[in-house]
Amino acid sequence: MLLSFGDAIAKSKRSPEKLFVLLDMYEIMQEIHPDIEGVFCGKACTEIRESTFGLTKRLALTAQETFGDFQEAVEKDATKTAVSDGTVHPLTSYVINYVKFLFDYQSTLMQLFQEFKSKGDTSSQLAAVTMRIMQALQSNLDGKSKQYKDPALTHLFLMNNVHYMVRSVRRSEAKDLLGDDWVQRYRRIVQQHANQYKRNAWSKILQCFSTQGLTPSGGSGTGSVEGGSGSGASRTLIKERFRSFNMQFEELHQKQSQWTVPDTELRESLRLSVAEVLLPAYRSYVKRFGPLVDGGKNPQKYIKYTAEDLERMLGEFFEGKNFGESKR
Repeated sequence: MLLSFGDAIAKSKRSPEKLFVLLDMYEIMQEIHPDIEGVFCGKACTEIRESTFGLTKRLALTAQETFGDFQEAVEKDATKTAVSDGTVHPLTSYVINYVKFLFDYQSTLMQLFQEFKSKGDTSSQLAAVTMRIMQALQSNLDGKSKQYKDPALTHLFLMNNVHYMVRSVRRSEAKDLLGDDWVQRYRRIVQQHANQYKRNAWSKILQCFSTQGLTPSGGSGTGSVEGGSGSGASRTLIKERFRSFNMQFEELHQKQSQWTVPDTELRESLRLSVAEVLLPAYRSYVKRFGPLVDGGKNPQKYIKYTAEDLERMLGEFFEGKNFGESKR
């Protein structure tokens, strides 16, 4: 009866969720092998012994094939689940949790590789399989990231998901198997996406601080306005750049306050890296060109924010706020 049940499981349609049942049954069969040989030792019991060992082989084979199916399923996953705020995709958390569960069966998986006399060290084989699953996940996420129209959100999404992979590996037994090189390589990928996010999201607004075209009356065209004096054209251009900055920053604030960076440390690090570029540039521009605006009509219309205001508003970025929420 037990053998028939096990045989039915081994022959049933494969699915990733069944892998753990197969591994549990394989573990049990391995454990009872000595008892089977001891109890059913006579010639008359040959069929029972062979059936038992045959079932163990079939369970191992089905488990190994299911393992391969999982990697392929990850790579080809075509779910259209929308992650509009760029946070960690459900596929990422599912795959990482799956891999974590697999490592609870690490010794069993190594036995399974030995079952088919695979060449090489079983731990390195398990590492190679795990790396292929991670690579399949990354490839799938690259494809999913193309659904975003905003390149900055594309890179924020990839940054979040690869960071989740790295953080999860570092906190699990997988770190010892995959090694520091894997962790460092993927941390660099996280940083690359963070840099690409900043480049795509903030390059345009930083152009508002350009001194191009701002020359004093009768100046040499070196791009400076000194002592608060300047031509009417320069003053108009400065006002336009302040107005453009205000409009762009408000748009970024409204949009990116709805985006999400779920990891607290990563979120604060990203905000800080933006602030370290934006705030000094803004302070310098206001100090240098603000007097030209202050002396005119409605200066607060152009210099709407202090650097402290901007810093406070940056603190609201990546919180996943909804449209209907009031500003904090």
